[in-house]
Amino acid sequence: MGAATSYSLGGKRVWVAGHRGMAGSAIVRRLQSEACEVLVATRSEVDLRRQGEVEAWMERTRPHAVFIAAGTVGGIFANSTRPAEFLYDNLAIEANVIHTAHKIGVEKLLFLGSSCIYPRLAPQPMTEEQLLTGPLEPTNEWYAIAKIAGIKLCQAYRRQYGADFISAMPTNLVGPGDNFDLQQGHVAAALIMKVHRAGIEGLPTVEIWGSGAPRREFLYVDDLADALVFMMKHYSDEPFINIGTGTDTSIRELAELVAKVAGYRGSFTYDRTKPDGSPRKVMNVDKLRSLGWVARTSLEESFANAYRWYVERPGAGLA
Repeated sequence: MGAATSYSLGGKRVWVAGHRGMAGSAIVRRLQSEACEVLVATRSEVDLRRQGEVEAWMERTRPHAVFIAAGTVGGIFANSTRPAEFLYDNLAIEANVIHTAHKIGVEKLLFLGSSCIYPRLAPQPMTEEQLLTGPLEPTNEWYAIAKIAGIKLCQAYRRQYGADFISAMPTNLVGPGDNFDLQQGHVAAALIMKVHRAGIEGLPTVEIWGSGAPRREFLYVDDLADALVFMMKHYSDEPFINIGTGTDTSIRELAELVAKVAGYRGSFTYDRTKPDGSPRKVMNVDKLRSLGWVARTSLEESFANAYRWYVERPGAGLA
């Protein structure tokens, strides 16, 4: 573990790549209290998959610090049906941004990965040292390979050029800004959508994909943003850092929690013909805790906030 550092964001131009996404929008919210200038760019302004566009935009705006939260993301269905997009888009984005950051002398960069980088059957809780110790989960290996490449790019530019590029590996996220799409979204959003619709339509049961037995860890997205800003300010070393709560819950228990926050009184059935994905995924967050950061938002509060955000959107549960 590297020595503690102190990098000030005050007065800096800070680019949040992927500011419209769930994590990126939370980072933008968190940066409001850092007295920095937040830079953002829409895809119409710069397609991050195009090296020339990325170089031109970064050379013009000259960010001092960069958070890479951009990427093509989705759940099991999206990963398994769009493997080329998941691999190409994410490789291109991270390569273009990381290389250009080095080229123009960005002071600090933080790359945001995903817990799917770990082997399918990694011992639990997963430590950072488990990377590349076994086969990946087949349902999201394309995304995982791209994220592993991003971590290695940051490490390589640090090792070869001394660039202050770091990586963080978040667990599953829940909260405002999630992708509420049954085909493309993750389990948290899918559960919220299904339960809300069942309540509106008066349905007695809700069908859940898989057995309900897999265990997952969930982190409130604004806690993630706080952890990322903390790392940007206080961490500088080659090893990546897990970000999570260190606790997990079964999909079955999660469904009951969503029913509670949504006021749904029906029951759940489980479609065992659908894939479960990894049997258990929970992070070991000892390194992050040793740096002085812990998550503050409870699981129930996280899902209650996410549910409230979802139902307050126009047309919620109808699309």
